Amino acid sequence: MTDRAQSASLTPLPLAGRRAVITGAGRGIGAEIARRFVDEGATVAIIDIIEPETHDVGGSIGAKVALADLRDPVATRRATQQAIDELGGIDILVNNAGVLRFSALLDITIEDWDLTFDVNVRAMLLTTQVAAAAMIAQGHGGTIINMASMGGKVGSPNQAHYAASKAAVIGLTRVTAMELGPHQITANCICPGYVLTEMGAATRTPEMLANWSAKSPLNRLAQPSDVANMAVFLASDQASYCTGQALNVTGGMVMH
Repeated sequence: MTDRAQSASLTPLPLAGRRAVITGAGRGIGAEIARRFVDEGATVAIIDIIEPETHDVGGSIGAKVALADLRDPVATRRATQQAIDELGGIDILVNNAGVLRFSALLDITIEDWDLTFDVNVRAMLLTTQVAAAAMIAQGHGGTIINMASMGGKVGSPNQAHYAASKAAVIGLTRVTAMELGPHQITANCICPGYVLTEMGAATRTPEMLANWSAKSPLNRLAQPSDVANMAVFLASDQASYCTGQALNVTGGMVMH
């Protein structure tokens, strides 16, 4: 083994010893983030509503599991506290859970609007309140990562309620960073572009995929691993002076 290889093998994992709670981790981006965090040394608890997928992901990576419908404020708070208790504390919160239902602006129902904001925004506020209180009590800071979207910056037809909710996520993240910064808690959000996950898979066509890919200078769509890479960075010490940011993972589709 070369000196360089030996040095690399002795380098501690970037998330070694850290405890992370991740919502919406039963599949897709959340599941990939959970797997990557475990690979990078973290102990993980995942929160989701879907069964048996959530238990399958948890079992496959050795993560704790808490089931909750994030539309329910009481269940959301309870599941977050349960996850923190089972980990013995919390260093990282990843608010990944989200919903997307396509609808033309004039056809959006009150039910779909409320569902979108309940899951995408209100649940994020509630988990943040529980997790931040625990981080402050621990006295050594922490990291909050919220999942926004490029839709929160530019929007798309048939997604007015989704775009509005993700714009709200960006605003919530910035104020979270302002208020929790004195406790050495950072808060940032990730704004993915088109990611090949289960969300929307039933309505995707080859033509749609080709058109979306053409919008990126890289001429491809994102994989969940592309988003997980950014989450690992934000959760690591390398991002310790990064807070209040809405970071694009869009392949250049959005550049602001």
